[in-house]
Amino acid sequence: MNKKVSILFMLTGIAFNVCLLASNLLETKVIDLWGLTATGGLVVFPISYIINDCITEVWGYRKARLIIWSGFASNFAMIAFSQMVIALPAAPFWQGEESFDFVFGLAPRIAVASLAAFLVGSFLNAAVMSRMKVAMHGRAFSLRAIASTLAGEAADSCIFFPIAFAGLIPAGEIAVMIATQAALKSLYEVIALPVTVRAVRAIKRAEGEDVYDKGISYRIF
Repeated sequence: MNKKVSILFMLTGIAFNVCLLASNLLETKVIDLWGLTATGGLVVFPISYIINDCITEVWGYRKARLIIWSGFASNFAMIAFSQMVIALPAAPFWQGEESFDFVFGLAPRIAVASLAAFLVGSFLNAAVMSRMKVAMHGRAFSLRAIASTLAGEAADSCIFFPIAFAGLIPAGEIAVMIATQAALKSLYEVIALPVTVRAVRAIKRAEGEDVYDKGISYRIF
């Protein structure tokens, strides 16, 4: 296995982390999309799955695993630093503490739900993409991208919403939220497919890489 990383791989990984951090902050706003209730993170979070697909397709599962863990570490660090700053006393003249705490003060169960859902969904997305690439001999990238996103987003939503809202929201509403979020995020992938396909082709040409994960372990560590 080539342990070196290229500048393009590094930049792609940075973009992945930026999307994750931004989506966590945007989750604090609830939005209305044609009568469907969703969170603001919907605008950004699906992009992380698109980037996950690109990394797995070009560089393989093991490089995707590295990026996923870097994303987990970034999320964990942001939550930890946010809690540290929230715990510090505000200046007497500052009037923004309530708003600051609302945006950055994730409740512990929300933080746990977010981190757990991210890990399971991201690794499932990468594993499905990788296995299907080998099984289909590299063909039908669009189909593989959609299938892996459906699996990852469904797992993400099925983990996040029950952990985050069980006991606070009726089970029926949680089920609706799971289905809505998974469907909207997967639709996002479908709409973005033309861009994703061109991006993957361009990266493969620039990198001279097209990894097939034959005979590898799909362990997350």
